[in-house]
Amino acid sequence: MLGQAFAPAKVNLFLHVGGPGADGYHPLCSLMVFADVGDQVSLAPAEALSFALTGPFAGKLAGQGENLVLRAANAMLAQVRGPKAPLLLALEKRLPIAAGLGGGSSDAGAALRLLRGAWAPDMPDEALQALASALGADGAACLWGTPVLASGRGEILAPAPRLPAIPAVLVNPQVEASTGAVYRGFDALNQFGDVAPPPMPDGFETIEELAGWLSLQRNDLEAAAEAVAPVIGDVLAALRSGPETLLARMSGSGATCFALCASDIEAEQLAEDLERMRPDWWVRRCRLGGPWADPA
Repeated sequence: MLGQAFAPAKVNLFLHVGGPGADGYHPLCSLMVFADVGDQVSLAPAEALSFALTGPFAGKLAGQGENLVLRAANAMLAQVRGPKAPLLLALEKRLPIAAGLGGGSSDAGAALRLLRGAWAPDMPDEALQALASALGADGAACLWGTPVLASGRGEILAPAPRLPAIPAVLVNPQVEASTGAVYRGFDALNQFGDVAPPPMPDGFETIEELAGWLSLQRNDLEAAAEAVAPVIGDVLAALRSGPETLLARMSGSGATCFALCASDIEAEQLAEDLERMRPDWWVRRCRLGGPWADPA
């Protein structure tokens, strides 16, 4: 093996979405953080550029055509001149699919970091970020796994405020929420949000302070996502009923939701209760923040 890179789950602590422009894209504003759970991408010598897929969610990703890891490799191939050693890219898919966790974008970012090390070690960060951004709205943010305030279509990044340790629980009901379907439902509701960055302090000292401020924000896609996958409402209700929960919200376009807790112990208790109550749900205790992605 030539190297491996962690691809952390992305979580939108808030997600404000505006009406579509003439090009059909929606402007947004989002505070994105990353979890210490995610997928794993590795690189090994091979006779030709190839791809291998393993992990608990590999079956749901297989057969869906060229995924973002392969698209990242092809983008790097087109960018780098000269001979390039043939390599095997392997993805261990640990995160649910179509889950609002930026898994594909994070996988692509991990692949780009590894391929730069193998094929173009002198490529500047700016060029690598441009490749990541071209792969999707979350691409630039997910490249480094560092908390950011994203705006535009998600490609305009500004530093996030200072954040405390964020104990959290991620829950996915193992139902996919199609991003396209959620946005079509969102457009039909015609209730678009203000995407101007909300006033925020330079930093938050405690998780309680952060949760209190986030309670004034929102995820504008939540209602549309619940219409597509009603079980999202069940997940949010279960998280909000837990005495350990400071704040519960959906991430991205769903179906994964998260709860912020005051401590790791309380997050562990909440996760254990949910696993016992709903063994059919994907539940992970984690810490949010970052960066968790290794530089590779």
